[in-house]
Amino acid sequence: MGNIHSVTKSLESLGEEIILIKNFNDSKLCKALILPGVGAFDPAMNNLINTDLITDLKNWIKSGKSFFGICLGLQLLFESSDEGKVQGLGILKGKIQKLPNIVNQRIPHMGWCQLLPTKKNTLFGIEELNNWVYFVHSYHAIPDDLNIIAAQVDYGSEKLTAMIENDNLLACQFHPEKSGKTGEKLLRRWLSNIQ
Repeated sequence: MGNIHSVTKSLESLGEEIILIKNFNDSKLCKALILPGVGAFDPAMNNLINTDLITDLKNWIKSGKSFFGICLGLQLLFESSDEGKVQGLGILKGKIQKLPNIVNQRIPHMGWCQLLPTKKNTLFGIEELNNWVYFVHSYHAIPDDLNIIAAQVDYGSEKLTAMIENDNLLACQFHPEKSGKTGEKLLRRWLSNIQ
């Protein structure tokens, strides 16, 4: 799941020690867990299945420990995706759909876009504007519970889920590690909230 290196570099630049989890016993040393990802839904889920991490990942989130999903890491939290046949983690109810065909909008949706907060959350206030972040994706999350949407992004005439927050679980469709000063600010705030 492709952006591990850039996420690691970004967090190390903020003074964090990173442990890459290949066996969930390694997680005992961790205070938070990040599931990054770039790629396709089915191969990513199969990787989690083949490394026997699914039950432990679900238990981590249920325990109330801090969790952050990035891009594909957000999408895997849902029940299913139009992109594949393998079931998602099902931690969040809802599905992942291909981006709609909209005039003057490209697929993949790629580039800098402004976050539109939908509620106060751990990363920024509803009144905080001008948070431009970097996106690259062809699918988007449609949660059953719209109350977990913390921010959206304009995509032509549509608004897409850009960030979700549900108790200890935070996930974003954009890439904070590639989002310059705004991404750094968001990661710092997330890190400062870890218990």
